[in-house]
Amino acid sequence: MAKRSKKYQEALKKFDAENTYAVEEAIKLAQETSTVNFDASVEVAFRLGIDTRKNDQQIRGAVVLPHGTGKSQRVLVFAKGDKLKEAEEAGADYVGDSEYIQKINDGWFDFDVIVATPDMMGEVGKLGRVLGPKGLMPNPKTGTVTMDVTKAVEEIKAGKVEYRAEKSGIVHAAIGKVSFDAEKLVDNFNTLYDVLEKAKPASAKGIYFKSVAVTTTMGPGIKVEL
Repeated sequence: MAKRSKKYQEALKKFDAENTYAVEEAIKLAQETSTVNFDASVEVAFRLGIDTRKNDQQIRGAVVLPHGTGKSQRVLVFAKGDKLKEAEEAGADYVGDSEYIQKINDGWFDFDVIVATPDMMGEVGKLGRVLGPKGLMPNPKTGTVTMDVTKAVEEIKAGKVEYRAEKSGIVHAAIGKVSFDAEKLVDNFNTLYDVLEKAKPASAKGIYFKSVAVTTTMGPGIKVEL
């Protein structure tokens, strides 16, 4: 096991790692135990009682957090015709078609999210081998394959986050920054929690929310009582 820093060891003394805390208290503890000298991200991990090997239990989607994530997302839009201007007016950072496909093939990745109109997916799909492993492939389930590029770009800029259950059934997502008011982080947490609760597959049996933890960048995890 890697040796923990002195700051990390001191942070561990501020709470009981075996205990679970109400979400409000867990978030405040996460803020207090941040060990880095920058405005760290606050993240949450939900371990769900699902079997991701089954198609009907693969949870994936997106949600607009009421207070955003504190991170500015760089948006690339693949579109044609009038949709190019629409994307630019909505605030997209990069807008185009074939020239950006070539740039990505050449190793360019100065963006965080891709939005594509359905008529572009035939070309964008050819980038699956490079975009897929990075989780950057546009998908209708997350609202990133759409003709309404204005809505897609504005929601991403407003704090939309994508979530997806890993093979182990864990969903990771950022809900803000350490500098946020705790109440705003709680609001963001509850919004994501509600979305995941509604996404529970009908075929999932037993306990759905097996465990939840809040953490900060390089900080300790705080178990949440649900």
